[in-house]
Amino acid sequence: MSDLARITTFAKRYAEAWCSQNPDNVAAFYAENGSLSVNDRPPAVGRTAIAEVAQGFMRTFPGMVVTMDDVSHDSDGTKFHWTLTGTNTGPGGTGKRVRISGCELWKIDNDGLIAESKGRFDSADDERQLKEGGGKTNELGAA
Repeated sequence: MSDLARITTFAKRYAEAWCSQNPDNVAAFYAENGSLSVNDRPPAVGRTAIAEVAQGFMRTFPGMVVTMDDVSHDSDGTKFHWTLTGTNTGPGGTGKRVRISGCELWKIDNDGLIAESKGRFDSADDERQLKEGGGKTNELGAA
């Protein structure tokens, strides 16, 4: 199996973990002392802290679906492009449907786990969708 095939399989499984509603499933993809930062916020370090970040998204979007759009590797590291679709029905939710795309830049350790992830998505677009709705839908009304 090529390195790209291996990382593609890993990325698909990682996206599935985000859909599981079990934050520990997401944290399991990280090295024990791995880190995850989102939109330049201070990083969550360690699996427990990473699970807390995942739990926040899962609580906000209880039925969210995360899909892998693309994965690539270059001199910067591995780039995981994703799209999250869901409805903000968590505590205090707006009931609005969102579709958010973003990217994580990964550094993978020697054990094949994420040592560092720097994630980014358009938070202004996210906020707009949470207020107005705006997840793109197809003719059946599904994102």
